[in-house]
Amino acid sequence: MDADGTIREYYEALRRGEPLYPYFAERDDVVKFGVGERLVGYDAIAEGLREQTRTTEDWTVESQALRVTERDDHAHFSDTVFMAWTDREADTEYALSTRWSGTLERRDDEWVFVGMHVSTPYVE
Repeated sequence: MDADGTIREYYEALRRGEPLYPYFAERDDVVKFGVGERLVGYDAIAEGLREQTRTTEDWTVESQALRVTERDDHAHFSDTVFMAWTDREADTEYALSTRWSGTLERRDDEWVFVGMHVSTPYVE
C-alpha cells in the first residue's frame, strides 16, 4: 500500500472505531498533535488513541483536499477534513472543520506515521 492509501485507511479505521495506534511508528520520537492534545512517543500515542476509541463513537471523517507527496522512504501530507463525533462520557456531539498534516516513513511494505498534526482554524 502507498502512503495515500495508508492515510485513507486511517480515516476509515477512525470512522469504524478500530484501533488507530498501529498506524504509528513504535518509537520514542514520534509525535501526534490533536485538537487540544500533544502526545510524544509511541506509548503515549497508543494510550491516547485507546482512550479516544473507548470514549467516542459515531465518527464522520470527510477528506476534502488530501495531498500526498511520496519520496523513497518518506512521505508528507496535508488535508482539510470535516470531522464529527459523539463523546459518550460527556454525552456531547462535536463537529469541526480541521486541518491535517504529517509525515510517514516506509517500514518494509507499509507506511507508518512519525508525525501528525490536527488543528482547527482560529475563529473569533
